[in-house]
Amino acid sequence: MAFNKMFVMLPVMMAARKIDGEDPNIVFLLRCCYGAVQACAVLLILFINMKANAAAADKANNVKIYVAPPPQPFADPNAKTSYQEKLLNEHILSVARGMISSTAMGICMTVGLHYYKGMIVGLAIQSIMTPFNLAENALVSALIFKGGLSDIKQKRVFGEKTRDELGATDEVTDAQGNPIVLSKAANKKIKAAGGKKSFEDLLLDTWDLGAEADIKPLMAALNKKNINYATEESAWTPIMIMSGLGAKGVVAAMKEMKKLGANPSQIDQEGWNALHWSAYHGSADAAKCLVAKDGYDGLVLGLHEAADKEGKSPLVHAKDEGNDDVAKVIEEAVASSSGESGADEGLRKRK
Repeated sequence: MAFNKMFVMLPVMMAARKIDGEDPNIVFLLRCCYGAVQACAVLLILFINMKANAAAADKANNVKIYVAPPPQPFADPNAKTSYQEKLLNEHILSVARGMISSTAMGICMTVGLHYYKGMIVGLAIQSIMTPFNLAENALVSALIFKGGLSDIKQKRVFGEKTRDELGATDEVTDAQGNPIVLSKAANKKIKAAGGKKSFEDLLLDTWDLGAEADIKPLMAALNKKNINYATEESAWTPIMIMSGLGAKGVVAAMKEMKKLGANPSQIDQEGWNALHWSAYHGSADAAKCLVAKDGYDGLVLGLHEAADKEGKSPLVHAKDEGNDDVAKVIEEAVASSSGESGADEGLRKRK
């Protein structure tokens, strides 16, 4: 059971009112104490933000999670549990940045009231309560009590669930609070004879594991009949999943998929082809395979020029997401192709 800081806050509030605000020595000591505590808090928060940025950049954390909102007072105890669908890396950054804004706001209010109104109660309360407030944060707790922010996906510091762990009574919403209807593969475990997963289950489960996925089961299940299979809800194909996965052995797997007839030009419901997936998810090795002549020769297929439903090409997505390595792969491939075309044209003219 989590510690209730109200057991500390109420006595502190009562004691703070007894402090003699007219004594300059007491005021000076409170200022020093408050300044020291807030300085330590700011340094800790900056350090956590640095670690959070590193954790968010880890491709293993580019997975969907389902997070329950913080408990609200007077909430209906019989209400269904509602979970918000988020990407783990985005949620890490959101929590880290939220610490900066809340701490900055608290400092401004406390210092402002003290400077303009002479109030010292806030200085006393915040000097005691700041460590307790920080300890409530999931990232601070992970850093101090759980060995840091590495392997944060396995530590479940936010109390999140995976798609497979959602119960029948759990409701899922997006960031705006709109209900989300999960795919059949998410809501219902469709089992084939002998208890084996359906191909769509296998495909989606592989994607959910991100960079840590073991692609061997999926590769073993692929054949010429299902190589261009599209999922029921979003029209994702095996080559799309592999292009954005970033897992070990992806390039070799993509070459094997080509032999089976994988079509990288096929698009999903967002209008993305396989190169869009690589560009958005930062899979530079997969992008190289897609554009290379000894790979899928994607420039001839026009993968780099294809625009999705928002009118964005793979290169635009790569730049928007800060995936400069993928953008460089595409730009160099286009430049190389243009140079070869120019050389061929020059030869024709000389002839």
